[in-house]
Amino acid sequence: MKLNIALLAGDGIGPEVIDQAVKVCDAIAGKYNHEINWTPALTGAIAIDTVGEPYPDETHEICANSDAVLFGAIGHPKFDNDPSAKVRPEQGLLKMRQKLGLFANVRPTFTFPSLIDKSPLKRERIEGTDLIILRELTGGVYFGERGRKDNGDTAFDTMTYQRFEIQRLAKKGFEMAMKRSKKLCCVDKANVLEASRLWRETVQTMEKDYPEVEVSYEFVDAVAMRLVQWPKDYDVIITANLFGDILTDEASVISGSMGLMPSSSVGSKVSLYEPIHGSYPQAAGKDIANPLATVLSAAMLFEDFDLTQEAQAIRDVVNKSLAKGIVTEDLSDGGKAYKTSEVGNWLAANI
Repeated sequence: MKLNIALLAGDGIGPEVIDQAVKVCDAIAGKYNHEINWTPALTGAIAIDTVGEPYPDETHEICANSDAVLFGAIGHPKFDNDPSAKVRPEQGLLKMRQKLGLFANVRPTFTFPSLIDKSPLKRERIEGTDLIILRELTGGVYFGERGRKDNGDTAFDTMTYQRFEIQRLAKKGFEMAMKRSKKLCCVDKANVLEASRLWRETVQTMEKDYPEVEVSYEFVDAVAMRLVQWPKDYDVIITANLFGDILTDEASVISGSMGLMPSSSVGSKVSLYEPIHGSYPQAAGKDIANPLATVLSAAMLFEDFDLTQEAQAIRDVVNKSLAKGIVTEDLSDGGKAYKTSEVGNWLAANI
């Protein structure tokens, strides 16, 4: 298969972890006789510094004309610490999601056998956890009307949803549930928010189309508690943009490290694959960042092109590296810590 992949390294540790994912993908391509054409493009703080925009038109054209996008991370302290900044790296991510129509963020949460005791949660609570959170990406409070009034002393952000936005995310959730354990949980705040009541109403009307799926409805505050108490109770979770942003980061502690969790953002045409962690600017250029989340995001990319053997080969070599202790300092637990580039080299060589 020939794949044209846009390569958006971004800021901070983004370029370093992306480099390792490219090594692994190229090794997979060589082993399974595929051809990957990489096209680099700017986004985030580096794009602002270079062309003044966090998601330039040229970058969008490259992404829109690719089969998939492999993405690193964006963000820089000089923007984080300046509340008055008119242009921010994160605006590029929101713009990219909207322009590419990336309406669903898919975040799996699972445990690694060799790392089960590195989680802050007890083994018996998390062992065997295997769930997916689908976060709506292009609606809700991040895209609603916002502003200031009363001479700037009052600020507002509006959570707005249209029924079709909920339907397309829920449809993907139902379809995933059908391929898994046939359990779907809709997470909302329908006891307080009108937007959440539309979520619940919409999903309820879709239940008849998927009679085999067991559907539950829970409030987000309850799920925030239950997710770390009984994560194995969940299989597929669907939720709004803001709630999903918070819950997916909470779920990442189950695995023991944010540096391990992959994700994808899917739309009607092109999809984007990225680690869930941020740009970690303190580690930028030090060759110490954990590349495994980005590598596992590449596995999700292959999976979505029905290259299941290739995806499994990546997961297998990652588990092998963890079991053998070929890990960066965040997972070394006082033992030998490998450099980011060394981990990437080892993974590629073992593929």
